[in-house]
Amino acid sequence: MCSERLRRLPYENLSTTEDSSPMGGMFFGTPRFANSVPFFRFQRFGHGDVHTDSDHKLVVVMVGLPARGKSYIVKKLKRYLSWLGFQTKIFNVGDRRRLAGSGDAAQAGQHRPHSTGSTTGRCSGCSSPGGEAPAGKAPACQCETRHPSAFFDPDNKQAKQIREQVALEVFEDLLRWLQAGGQIAIHDATNSTIERRKALISRLKSETDMNLLFVESICNDRDIINRNIKLKTHSPDYVGIDPDVAEADFRARLRNYERAYRTIGAAEEMLDVQYCKIIDVGKKVIAYNIQGFLESQVVFYLMNMNLEPRVIYITRHGESEDNAAGRIGGDASLSPSGVAYAKALSRFIDRRRLEFAVEVEEHNRQLAQSICSSTTSSTPGACSEAESGTSHSAAAADALRLEQSLLRRRVHPGFEVWTSMLKRTMETAEYFDPQIYRVKNIKSLNEIYAGKCEGMTYSEIARQYPDEYEARQLDKFYYRYPGIGGESYADVVLRLQQVIVELERIRHSVLLVTHRAMARTLLAYFMDIPTTHMPDMELPLGYIYACEPRPFGNHLRVWRYVPHLDDFEEVDSASAIRIRYPQNPTSNDAPPLPSPAEPAYSAKN
Repeated sequence: MCSERLRRLPYENLSTTEDSSPMGGMFFGTPRFANSVPFFRFQRFGHGDVHTDSDHKLVVVMVGLPARGKSYIVKKLKRYLSWLGFQTKIFNVGDRRRLAGSGDAAQAGQHRPHSTGSTTGRCSGCSSPGGEAPAGKAPACQCETRHPSAFFDPDNKQAKQIREQVALEVFEDLLRWLQAGGQIAIHDATNSTIERRKALISRLKSETDMNLLFVESICNDRDIINRNIKLKTHSPDYVGIDPDVAEADFRARLRNYERAYRTIGAAEEMLDVQYCKIIDVGKKVIAYNIQGFLESQVVFYLMNMNLEPRVIYITRHGESEDNAAGRIGGDASLSPSGVAYAKALSRFIDRRRLEFAVEVEEHNRQLAQSICSSTTSSTPGACSEAESGTSHSAAAADALRLEQSLLRRRVHPGFEVWTSMLKRTMETAEYFDPQIYRVKNIKSLNEIYAGKCEGMTYSEIARQYPDEYEARQLDKFYYRYPGIGGESYADVVLRLQQVIVELERIRHSVLLVTHRAMARTLLAYFMDIPTTHMPDMELPLGYIYACEPRPFGNHLRVWRYVPHLDDFEEVDSASAIRIRYPQNPTSNDAPPLPSPAEPAYSAKN
C-alpha cells in the first residue's frame, strides 16, 4: 500500500526526478514530497538550475525611533516570509523589557511610584488595584512592570545598561532559535545607536551560515508619527493609564530616544553590512550591499507597501456545471444558480464600495474630533488658537495638522476586479459596469491544475488512482497531482507570490474572483494561517471574504449569499473560516508533517 511505502521512507527522500517524473510543466525537478526543507530550494527557475542560499540563516535587525512603523513592518514581513515557506519568528525586545521591569528597573529606581492615595484604593498611576505584592508574587499593579520616560534617558547609565543587557539577551535567544532549526529571525527593537548595532554585528561574526540585514524605518511625515503615537497609548506599556498621561509620557520617551539616535550610515558601511532604509512607508527605499537570496526577498517585499485605506475582497466564482456534478478542475461555464450569484455579487460590490468610503470618512472625522478634544483638554482652546495662528504650541500645531490631514483623507476612487483565465470566473465578473470597474483576467489566479485528474470526481480518483488518493490525504500541501503540469499547493504559493506583492502595492480596493485553492492560499497569507492548515480550510461557494489592512493586522469581514433573498448577509468572521483537520485512517499512519512556517504542529492544536 502507498501508506506503507510512505511510512518506510524518510519524507525528504520521497521525490521524483526530471527523468522519472511524468509531470513536466513549470517546476521540473521538484520532489513530490518536500516537507523537510523550504520548498524554495527545490524550484527550478528559467532554463537552468539556480542555487539559492536559503541554507543560510537570516537575522533581520530592525532600526528606528519609536512610532516609526517598525512593528507594522515586522508583522507584515513575518507573515509574508512564513507564507513563502520559511520558518520565521519575531523576537521583541520590548516584551522582554516589560517582563524584566519589576526587578532590574526597581533596582535602578526607575519604576513608577506606586500610589494608592485615592479613596477607591486603586493605583492612581494605572487604575489597577493597589497594595503591595506579597513576597514571591507578581507585582500588585501594572506600574511595577512598566518603565517611565526617564528610563530611556541616554544619560541614565544604569537604565541604559539594563536596556543593552535585555537587547543582547533577546539576541542570544534569537541565535539559539536559529541554531535549533529556524531560518529567519527578526530582532524587533529600536537599535538606534551605533554602539548597539556594532555589538550585534560583533556577536554574529562568531556564527557560521548566518547573514545579517538591518532594516531601518524612517518617517518624516508628522501626520503618520502623530497617528502612531495615538496608537502607542494603547500599547502594553500604558494599559489602564489615562490616554493623555500616556501620550505625554511617550512623547517624553521619544525625545530621549531622539537625543541618542544615529541613523545607519558610514559606520555600518565600513563593516560591509547589508541594510535597507524604508522612508515614509515606502515612498523612498535605500538598499545597500544586498547580496543574499533571502535578503533580496525581504527588500523586494518592503518596497511595495502603503497605508491607503482599501479592502481586498476574495470570493470564489459562482457555481459552475462541474461544481454541480462534483468534478474538479476543468473549464465549465456557470450553472443558472452561478449566474444568479454573479448578478448579486455585482450589486453587493456596488453597495459596499460606497459604504466603505463613508465608513472611512466617518472614522477619520471621529479620530480628528478625538485628537482635538484630547489637545483642548490639556490646553483649552489650543486647536482653535493653532488654527488662527495665535498659539505657538507645537503639540497643538501637530494636532491641528493631523486633524486636517484626516479630514482630507479619502478612499481611492479606483476599483479593480481580478479574475482567472477560466470561463467560470470571467462569467462571474460579466455584470460589473466597465465604466466603474476595471476587470483584469490573470492566469496566475487559475485553479490548481490537477494533471491527469482534471475533470474527475474525488470518488473516481479514489477508484482509478487509489495510491494517489491516499498520498494526497497524507500531505495535501506538498502533494502534487500526477501528469503533465500537475500542481501542489506549494506550487500555487510561488505562482501567487507576484499577485500578493501587487495587492500590497496597489492603493485602491480590489475584488478577486477566483477558485477554492486560490482563495485558500490568499486568505492564508492575509490572515496569517499556517500552510499546514491551508488545504483544509473550508471555503464554500457563495461567501465573500473582505480583508482590510490596518496598522496591527488585517481586519476580516465575511458575507454569505442567501439565495431566497438574492442578497448577502454578514456572518461572524471568527467562525466563517473553519479548518477541517484530517483524520488518520489508523493510529499507525504517519502524523501530519510540520509546516515550514512553524517548528511544531499538532492536528488538534
